[in-house]
Amino acid sequence: MHKEVESMDTRLKNGKLTLTVSAKGAEIKSLIKSGREVMWSGNPAYWGRTAPVLFPFVGASRGKKYRVGGAEYPMGQHGFARDEEFELVRKSQDQLVYELKDTEKTRSIYPFSFILRIEYTLTSSAVGVRYEVTNPSGTPLYFSIGGHPAFVCPFDAEGGEDYKLRFMKEGLPVSALYSCPVTEEGLIRAEAFPVECPDGYLVPSRKLFLGDALVLEEQQADRVSLIGPDGEYLRVDFDTPVLGIWSPKGLDAPFVCIEPWYGRADGDTFEGDITEKAYGNVLNGGETFGGGYTITVL
Repeated sequence: MHKEVESMDTRLKNGKLTLTVSAKGAEIKSLIKSGREVMWSGNPAYWGRTAPVLFPFVGASRGKKYRVGGAEYPMGQHGFARDEEFELVRKSQDQLVYELKDTEKTRSIYPFSFILRIEYTLTSSAVGVRYEVTNPSGTPLYFSIGGHPAFVCPFDAEGGEDYKLRFMKEGLPVSALYSCPVTEEGLIRAEAFPVECPDGYLVPSRKLFLGDALVLEEQQADRVSLIGPDGEYLRVDFDTPVLGIWSPKGLDAPFVCIEPWYGRADGDTFEGDITEKAYGNVLNGGETFGGGYTITVL
């Protein structure tokens, strides 16, 4: 059953794919190929989002606050962009471009000027997701940004073999991953632990996510595929330094998030300010950051 499209949602459609994006958060709500939905439905019984954009923070800030210029500000997990209304500034046959700018409201908790653009480009078998962050001011802009797309993956809670993730780097399978532990507050511990994935394969299970997300630093992979009973059905390609893999802790949620991040949560002992955040980004006046990822439906 396809999802109901709300009035603020916009669709792109070609001969193979139908993409639906919401103006709220510039969030992908649906991606259908040949009648098959590959995005999570957003059922709040498990998780009420589908593919939020994480900006200007990825993950949690220690104590739910951060420091800049000697002042302290509150900040919830993953920033505020996912809850803001974006403007659709361009629509063509194969592309949607959404824009968010700083306001008096955002500056009260994030004292920076910014222009954030999210571009979705539809091809015959893929959606390209591109971020552009521009600093229109004369003072440095500090930020993190990332994706949190959730894909249908009805894996067995006991670790059945019907569904698998496959991790690749530069065309070769990754034989072992190293994940950073996540605290109950969503912060990162320094000591990484190994996650075996023979020939790149990792079976998702409830047990895998008991410690929250897998947080993979230092660009350990550049492609993750989802494989079901009939073979590979989706892959995500990215160039980000950090990758998150997540499904809700303790639930048999029928989806997995593959999350390319330019940034990550604070460390559990972090005491610095925004200029010292791990994997953070900085733009001088007039500069633009570009990044993103691609979803291919097979």
